[in-house]
Amino acid sequence: MALRKILMEGDPLLRKKCRVVEKFDGRLAALFDDLKETLSAVEGLGLAAPQVGVLKRAALIVYDDKIFEVVNPEILETRGECVDDEGCLSVGDRRGLVRRPQYIKLKYFDRDGKERLLEAEDYFARVFFHEIDHLDGILFTDKIEEPESKPSQSNKKDKRSKNG
Repeated sequence: MALRKILMEGDPLLRKKCRVVEKFDGRLAALFDDLKETLSAVEGLGLAAPQVGVLKRAALIVYDDKIFEVVNPEILETRGECVDDEGCLSVGDRRGLVRRPQYIKLKYFDRDGKERLLEAEDYFARVFFHEIDHLDGILFTDKIEEPESKPSQSNKKDKRSKNG
C-alpha cells in the first residue's frame, strides 16, 4: 500500500473522462489498497481514482464504517431531489450547495469483478453521485447553486465536509 498524492483543482487529469476497467487483477487491487490508505490519512468519505492520477472508473467510498470498492458504476435509477452542502478533497476548503437526486440505484463491480447492486438515499446517495462525477471529469464546483464559502469551524469537524 502507498499513500497517494491527491490532485487539486486545476490539474487537467481531474477533467478527463475515465476509462472502463477491463482487468480485475493485482494492479486494481493495489489501486484500491492505495485509495483506502490515502482516504484514511485524510479522513474522507470517498476518493476516486482520477483524484490520484489514475484514469480508471474506480472509486472507494467509506460510509457508516462500510467500505465500498466501486468499479465501472452504472446508475440504474434515480428519484427525488435535495440540495445539500458539499466539499471535495481535490478542491480544498471551498464548499457549496449542490442539487442532486435523493435516491440512487446503482450497479457496479467490486475489486474481484463481482457484480453488486446498491440502493442509497440522502447523503449516502450524494457521496456516490459525487464520486461518479469524478469519473466523468466533473467537480462539484461545476454544480454549485449557492456562492462558494469557507467551512465554519463546526463544519470542519463534520465528516460530511470531506467528500472525495
